[in-house]
Amino acid sequence: MMTFDYTASAELFVPKSKGGARPRLSYGRFATAAEPVCFAVEELPAVRTLGVWMQVGEERFNGDDIRRLYESASYPRRRLRKSR
Repeated sequence: MMTFDYTASAELFVPKSKGGARPRLSYGRFATAAEPVCFAVEELPAVRTLGVWMQVGEERFNGDDIRRLYESASYPRRRLRKSR
């Protein structure tokens, strides 16, 4: 994977299905990209299947990308649990 700046600000989008034609999004803005990476992997039960995505600058990362960032040797935070 490319060099990633975990200190850049980031936005996290989590779809919320309400049974309508278009899913609503839950949104969070974070001071550093390391924070939503941690949140998505450790707090969301199925980050890959929920349609979660993160925006950092002009780049967009899907659930698989977020998991890879979390598992990267350059990830700056201590992992709370062993990732799969």
